[in-house]
Amino acid sequence: MLITDIKRVIDQVSREKGIDPEVLINTLKEAIVSAARKKLGPRADIEVHYDGKTGEVEVFHFKEVVEEVEFPDNELTLEQGYEFDPECEIGDSLGIRIDTEEFGRIAAQSAKQVIIQKMREAERNAVYENFIHKKGKIINGIVQRFDRGSIIVNLGQAEAVLRPREQMPRENYKRGDRIRAYVLDVLEESKGAQILLSRTHPEFLMELFKTEVPEVAEGIVTLQGAARVPGVRAKIAVSSTDSDVDPVGACVGMKGNRVQNIVQELRGEKIDIVQWSPDVARFVCNALSPAEISRVIIDEDNRSMEVIVNDEYLSIAIGKGGQNVSLACEITGWHLEVTSEEEYSREVKLGYDSLMKLENVGLPMAEILFKSGYASLMDIVETSPEELASVMGVSEEEADATIAQAKKRLMEEQAAAEISPHLSEKEEQPEAEEQPEAVEQPEADDTADETDSDVMDENEAKP
Repeated sequence: MLITDIKRVIDQVSREKGIDPEVLINTLKEAIVSAARKKLGPRADIEVHYDGKTGEVEVFHFKEVVEEVEFPDNELTLEQGYEFDPECEIGDSLGIRIDTEEFGRIAAQSAKQVIIQKMREAERNAVYENFIHKKGKIINGIVQRFDRGSIIVNLGQAEAVLRPREQMPRENYKRGDRIRAYVLDVLEESKGAQILLSRTHPEFLMELFKTEVPEVAEGIVTLQGAARVPGVRAKIAVSSTDSDVDPVGACVGMKGNRVQNIVQELRGEKIDIVQWSPDVARFVCNALSPAEISRVIIDEDNRSMEVIVNDEYLSIAIGKGGQNVSLACEITGWHLEVTSEEEYSREVKLGYDSLMKLENVGLPMAEILFKSGYASLMDIVETSPEELASVMGVSEEEADATIAQAKKRLMEEQAAAEISPHLSEKEEQPEAEEQPEAVEQPEADDTADETDSDVMDENEAKP
């Protein structure tokens, strides 16, 4: 055979590379067929038999018995057929066993190249199949080298890439360091499987909780979502399927040991564990913790909320650089506007004052309109008579008249705003013109005084 002790080679490659032996056997057969056709012709009908127990390989060249040969690669005459089977007949297909040594050195080299190529392909496929099932999981590896900011991680059977944007800020690794990361994706490419890692993805945080908190792994505590500013702050929402189990307490652990293990892995990233609630307002209040919420105004249509907090909690609710409210928005899926009680009271007063400019709107109706989302005359103008009539409890004709009145008021206010600057300029103009006269007057008086003084001196000098 072309390769001595082929069975040992197949077993060894299968064991070391994790490749299915059948894949290697099929690769071997294809390589032998390719080599045989180089010797016997491109149309030769070749079959290869492999004995898995002994490792013996047999190669057969099949030819059809015909009266007159047109295609020597696949045909032979009856007389030629008798040499292999004395009982053959026209139309029979004879399998002629071939000595593989006849392939020659060039054919053997070709077979070797095909085997190597096929084995590499099989190895790449094996790597992909092995790691595609680990997508979305945490994996451990060793830092092997660095490439243009990316960290190349040795996973044993393959290499993975931790790109710069997936690395934690202020993390420094050196060759040989152990590293733990989240398998972000596994791509099947011509050069082989490309395994992409991440340490910044929110799912990495969730997977860490699965490994550190038994109740999460057992399904008692459910992770509802996570949001992160990598290396700085994170929020994770949790709930419990068992009323006797506090999901937040389970994730924190005794003396905070469970969450502290995760904080250490994330290089000090502060983690807020939030109690999830089906009541979205309650969930938002929990997500903005540790700030205490006074009230929440929900806009279902725009999936947004105005959150009012006491003045002393405003900075806490917003967080440094807006991180707290930003993470709360991400984890809840709602747009949140945080306002202090003082600011909200000012908005309410302005809204009431604006609405009460309408003839048929008193304080009770202004309160109804404001709570229904109509905080200004512009809100009245932009609504439809049908919607306004429903809120005010009046006919559509009356609502239409209210809208028309609001438009008129707005136009009057806009006109007044345009006139006001011009009036201010005219009021300032006379002051600018009078200023030169005030300066010149004293000079005229001084001159007169000097003239009178000279005349008096002359009169006193006369006898």
